Amino acid sequence: MNFDAYARTGVDLVNARLDDLDDLRALFPDENAWMRDEVADRDVAIFRRAQKRLRDVFEYGTSGRDAQAVTELNALLEAFPVQPRISGHDSSDWHMHVTSRGASVSAEYLAGAVWGLSVWLCEYGSARFGVCADERCGNVYLDTSSNCCRRFCSERCATRSHVAAHRARKRAAVGEQVTVAAQPTAGVDSLSPVS
Repeated sequence: MNFDAYARTGVDLVNARLDDLDDLRALFPDENAWMRDEVADRDVAIFRRAQKRLRDVFEYGTSGRDAQAVTELNALLEAFPVQPRISGHDSSDWHMHVTSRGASVSAEYLAGAVWGLSVWLCEYGSARFGVCADERCGNVYLDTSSNCCRRFCSERCATRSHVAAHRARKRAAVGEQVTVAAQPTAGVDSLSPVS
């Protein structure tokens, strides 16, 4: 089983827009086209609740609240239990599924996402669960940096945030220069020549 891939499905879910069934269908990549075809309106509410709870896991990890992240993941593991089974069509196609045959789309997807994030937490710690530092974003990510220093979900957000900070510093510096230039110098009459 590729636990990283399962963990990334959790990230994809938290970052997804889930206004309606079409948004939910957009969550499933082509290799999970069967999920896209079988998902129903009732699944939207299930995915939204799980999305909120998984976001909490990332918030806990980002703020160093490991015990809360573990508690929430354990509760999610109970709600979406893993029941592994081997599946395939012939001897060259065997692979693992995380739920029993006939499970709903929400049970299959969410069991995999929760299992993947749980393994990730055990392997790397909850500090590797991140929430983008760009105030306009809010997406979550898994920190794969070598020194656990990632702060943004993407290069785009990092660049946008750094450019905004640079411009703010530049405006502040210009504002200081204008303020200093506008203040009269103490004890010197600005209209009389210096003797």
